[in-house]
Amino acid sequence: MAPEAIYAPAALAQDAINLLNSRRRRARPSLSPNKTSGFELMPGSNAKPSFKGAPSLTGMRDWLQQLGYSDQDINNLNVVHIAGTKGKGSTCAFVSSFLKAYGDRTGFPRKVGLYTSPHLKYVQERVQINSKPISETSFAKYVFEVWDKLSSSDSAKPRYLQLLFLVSVHAFIKEGVDAAVFETHNGGEYDATNAIEKSIVSGITPIGMDHIEQLGPTIENIAWHKAGIFRKGALAFSASQELGVAEVLSRRAEEKEAGLTYVTDVDPALPANAPALKPEVQKMNASLALALSNGFLKLKVPKEFSGLTSVDVARGVEQFFWIGRYQQIVNGTCQWFLDGAHNDLSVHKAAQWFAEMATETQRYLSWPYSEACAKAASSTTSNPRILIFSHISDRDGAGLLRLIAKTLQERGILIQYLILSTYDERLDGGTPPGGAHSALSMVPSIS
Repeated sequence: MAPEAIYAPAALAQDAINLLNSRRRRARPSLSPNKTSGFELMPGSNAKPSFKGAPSLTGMRDWLQQLGYSDQDINNLNVVHIAGTKGKGSTCAFVSSFLKAYGDRTGFPRKVGLYTSPHLKYVQERVQINSKPISETSFAKYVFEVWDKLSSSDSAKPRYLQLLFLVSVHAFIKEGVDAAVFETHNGGEYDATNAIEKSIVSGITPIGMDHIEQLGPTIENIAWHKAGIFRKGALAFSASQELGVAEVLSRRAEEKEAGLTYVTDVDPALPANAPALKPEVQKMNASLALALSNGFLKLKVPKEFSGLTSVDVARGVEQFFWIGRYQQIVNGTCQWFLDGAHNDLSVHKAAQWFAEMATETQRYLSWPYSEACAKAASSTTSNPRILIFSHISDRDGAGLLRLIAKTLQERGILIQYLILSTYDERLDGGTPPGGAHSALSMVPSIS
């Protein structure tokens, strides 16, 4: 009997979450892929690659076929594929918002799918249509539809992120989206999302040292993996990159016969004083998103399209919202600054953003976020700045906290109090990452 006939919607949704959590990997892989896996590492690296475990792409094409989807079914989603280290989620959300603004005016695309990770509050945030998460009931329904079809086979079953990507593809096809924006998980070449055979456009946000054990050890290794989303005949756009990264991206684009263009300056079409573009980094994310959106529409509506209008751009920026990313919340006399930064590049930019805002607003302020968060106000003792740091992953929590301290100190921002937050047990019942506790015993000076 189908799950819908057994459970009430709330119970069904919780069962879907329990199912997803049961597919989480309990620990990071420690073994390199074997020679028979069919996957090769970056050629010509000066350092020995440290890529570990079975690549996430393994099994994806078979699972999609088990769901009844051909390559053409997936290609018909009209995919925008985005990889990188910093700003992936914001760039994806900007693309979705720009395409929706154009679609609202012209009729295409009517529905824009958006797949991102991680989620902040609810898992269905990862699967959105027209910038809104699909309903809890629909999400649970799609999870069980996918799982039931895969369970009928004796083959291996997908892990957590693999399953979520499959659910997003299934949801977008069932919902009839006209365009779908996909954010990679943590790589590119062997990422689960790279099961997409064909994309209309692909984008690379700024690349830094992240997921080193899986993609490193050098930034050139990481860039090689990220550029794996380039496709023959598709347009590709990249934010400004350091020289070594740019060389790798350009070489890979040539190998894959993808036309690569670098977006190096803020697009003058963006509204000058929009609140969503107050952080300088968001101006560049939006500029890359504009290039991707214009490239997408140029290929999909070539006869009548001459570029997004100023009204489209303004409306896209106005409608943009990305929870927990450079977000501000005013609550009485308090103003909260939220950002989910979780790597060196993002934490540095988030701390700079907060320092700039704290300088402008001399009142009680705060800045919490999921992995590195801060709360601050004016420098007076009556309205102290308070840094809240919550570390929930296996990254170097102490290192991230030191970087926040260094950035704020360079900007002359004094923090009077520090609150550290962690947890004892993951929701899926696994052991907590070691980094969550290491930060507690390695607190840098904030003042």
